[in-house]
Amino acid sequence: MDLQTLKRKMDDAHYIYDDTMATVLAVALQLGRPLLIEGAAGVGKTEIAKVMASALDRDLVRLQCYEGLDESKALYEWNYQKQLLSIQVNMGTKDSDELTKSLFSDEYLLERPLLRSIRSENPVVLLIDEIDKADEEFEAFLLELLSEMQVSIPEIGTVKARSIPFVVLTSNRARPLSEALRRRCAYLYIQYPDMEKELAILRAKLPHIDDRLCAQVALAVSRLRSNEAILKKPSIAETLDWVAALDALGIRELTPDALRQTAGFVLKNSEDFAVLEGLDVKTPETAQHPHCGGCHHG
Repeated sequence: MDLQTLKRKMDDAHYIYDDTMATVLAVALQLGRPLLIEGAAGVGKTEIAKVMASALDRDLVRLQCYEGLDESKALYEWNYQKQLLSIQVNMGTKDSDELTKSLFSDEYLLERPLLRSIRSENPVVLLIDEIDKADEEFEAFLLELLSEMQVSIPEIGTVKARSIPFVVLTSNRARPLSEALRRRCAYLYIQYPDMEKELAILRAKLPHIDDRLCAQVALAVSRLRSNEAILKKPSIAETLDWVAALDALGIRELTPDALRQTAGFVLKNSEDFAVLEGLDVKTPETAQHPHCGGCHHG
C-alpha cells in the first residue's frame, strides 16, 4: 500500500495523523519492518494498530505484555488434558515412540498470539502492547520473530511464517528497551496532541458535539497536561469521554461548576482533584475556533 492510499484509508477511519506518522507507517509496511511506537500512556499508540488493521482489512492479533509473561502465554502451549486422554486410549495400540511423536502434533498444539500471527493463512496486524512491562528475557525471546519471522518450538522445530504480519510494538518507556530490539524495528515517538490536534480529534470522533464546547475542552485538557502538579495526565480517550459526558448532561459551556461535576471523566485520582480546585481552565473567546493547522481529519 502506497502512502497516498494509506492516508485515504486513515482519513476514512477518521484517524488524525501528521505526515511524519503516515510516512513511517507506509514505509514500515512496504519494507515488512516491525514498528516500535513509544510515548506516554494515553497518547494513542494502541489505536494506531487498530487503525492499521482496519486500513489493511486484516485481523488484529493482540498480545498484552505484563511482568512474568512467558512462551506458554505468548507463543504456544500443549493441550495436556487432550494428551493425557490420548495416552490412556492408545497406550495398548501404539508403541511408545509412535505415541510420543503423535502427542506433539498440530492436533494438540494451542496457538497463542505470536504463533497464531505467523501461522495465519492471511496476513494480520500483530500488536505487542506495552513491551516495556515484560521481562528482559521475554524481550530477548522476541528477537527471532522480529528479525526472521519465525519461532522455534523444541518439540517441532522451526516454524516459519506462512504470511508476514505487520508487527506493532508499543512502549510507555517504563524501562529501557534493548538496542537489539530497537535495531530490528522502525521507530515512531508520539507526544500528547497539542490543542489544535486535540480539537481535530474531537471533531472527527464526535462530529455532533458543539464546536465551541470542544474548543473549551481541548484548551482545558492542554492546561491540565501542562500542569506539573497533575500526576496522571489526561489521555486522548479521557478527553473524548469528558466531552461525551458533558454532552450527555446537556452542558454547552465548560463552566467551573460543569468542570467539577464531570472531572471524574478526565482526572483519575484524588490528588489531581485537589489540584483542579486552583486551576484556571477558562477558555478565552479567541480559543473557540482554533485553526487545525497541519492536521487531517475525515
